[in-house]
Formats: sequence, structure tokens, C-alpha cells
Amino acid sequence: MLEILIDNRNGKVWNITSLVPSLTYKTKRIGSASSLDLTFIRGSLFQSASFEVNNGDVITVRNDNLDIFYGYVFEISSGKDESVSIKAYDQIRYLLMNDTYVFKDVTASQIVKQIADDFELKTGLLADTEYKIPKMVEDNQKLLDIICKALDLTLIHKGGNFMLLDDFGKISVRNIQDMKVDFVIGDYSLLYDYGLKRSIDGDTYNKIKIYQDNKETGKRDIHIEQDSANMAKWGRLQLYKQADEKMNEAQIREQLSQLMTLKNRESRSISIDAIGDLRVRAGSYVPVIIKELDINQYFLVDECTHKFDADSHTMKLELRVI
Repeated sequence: MLEILIDNRNGKVWNITSLVPSLTYKTKRIGSASSLDLTFIRGSLFQSASFEVNNGDVITVRNDNLDIFYGYVFEISSGKDESVSIKAYDQIRYLLMNDTYVFKDVTASQIVKQIADDFELKTGLLADTEYKIPKMVEDNQKLLDIICKALDLTLIHKGGNFMLLDDFGKISVRNIQDMKVDFVIGDYSLLYDYGLKRSIDGDTYNKIKIYQDNKETGKRDIHIEQDSANMAKWGRLQLYKQADEKMNEAQIREQLSQLMTLKNRESRSISIDAIGDLRVRAGSYVPVIIKELDINQYFLVDECTHKFDADSHTMKLELRVI
């Protein structure tokens, strides 16, 4: 059974479960905090006269023994009628501010830990991301973008595919291989609708150019790898980026090869509408079986939206192949 609590942070904790007719819980794998949108009825028969909700209040959602959401109220909307809408975000919302950092020979998880400590954010399990980033200079950059860049560099250099998430009030880093669910979504399990999309309009590149400023010659060295066949089919889709000054030519060539493997392909995504299961969130690794599309494999959940309305619980998943 769903339980929704609001902590006014003054010693008062309110159980508002019976006051909430609808709720939406959304998670994204990259670049966004988890969000909770709910509506409650003001002045209900079951509501205490002293009940109140303010920005900054802590809101938690649990389902039986499963911890779902721990976040903070950021927006309260009301009108002439008796409904009040609340929007809350988890701790990752506090990573949307800018600052300047210089890192040297550190892992992505160490970067997460330092930023979280500097901004007094609670941390949980921080998986060992292993790959040591030689150098990162980030001037007036969004904290979340800095962390995402570190995780991207880890993936590019074969350090594994990790994601940042808030685990019920604790910022964590996990390997997606450790986020597999133990049930199938598909033709005979939960699914009731789907859509398929193939695209080159997002993160697809068939020509990679990496430049490095050569201090000895005073010139800029350019390293290129491209797929002429795909360029003929799709047109030129170029990624242009800077190499770390300490990288040698062999390391740059290796990075070019890895980027081509990751980027030189169509992105294939599937959207699924299904009966809700709160064990699924963005970052989950789920097995999907859809015979009509000849699909029987694991997909990574990029976005997950759970909706509760009266006695109904559904979820919409945006999936992609990795």
C-alpha cells in the first residue's frame, strides 16, 4: 500500500495518503532530478486544521516495504477550488547550480563524493568507477553536467556504464549491470502498448575529430576517424572535441575508435505503456519480450513515469538498446 508523508521539518510529520487522488513519479537516467507531482484536496474531512505544507518540506513515498521517493517541496500551486498541487525533487535538484572545479587523476565516484561533500548532500553507495580521469577543468559549469561528463569519460574509456541517482535521500553511483530487474515486461507480462523509434537525430556521429593543442609546435593537431559508407547514407554527422593535453597519439586513436563504436549507429528506442511496478525506475535494466518486433533482450530504461490515479497504477518507459 502506498504511503505519502510530509515532514514540515519542525517536528510535525503528516500522513496525507488519504488526501491524494493522483500522483506522478518520474525518473530520468541522465541530467535531471527525480520529480514527484501530486494533488491533494484542501479542507478534507480527514485533514487536521493545523496541517500545512511549505517549500522545503520533506516528502516521502513508500510502497509496503519499498522506499520510492525522498525529496523536497519546490512548488505549491492552488486556486479557487480546493485542490493543491505540489512538485518535489530529490537531492539531485541541488546539483543544478554552477561552480568551478579542477580535478586530476580521480575517478567519477570520487568527483561525486567531493561535490556532494562540498554542498552538504548525503551520499550512499558509490560504486568504484575505476577509471582515473587524468584531468578535468570545469569553469562555471553546472555541477550535474560535471558529474555526467565524468561518467561519460568513464564509459568512453571502457570503465563501465554507471549512472547517478538519488537512492531515497542518498546520492549514489551504480553500475547498470547491478540494476537488472528479475521479471519480464512484454506480451504476457504488464505491457499493453508500445512504440518503436529509430533515429540519427540525437547522439549519432559518423565522423569524429579530436584536436589537441601542441605546445611544442604551437599548432593544433587534428585526429580523424570516419565511416564513409554511413556518411553517404546519412550525410556528415560530426563530433568535434578536445583531447587531454597529456594523451599521446596512441591513446587518442584508441579514444577515436571507442567513440566511433559508441556513436556511429542509429539509436533505437522503444516506449512501453504497462501496468505499474515500482521496482522499475530510470537506470533499471529490464528484459523485454515483444514477438511482433522479434524482441527478446535487455533494455536500459532512460525515462520512467509512474502514474497513480484512484485505484490505477500505470507506467510509461522510454527504453534504449545498449
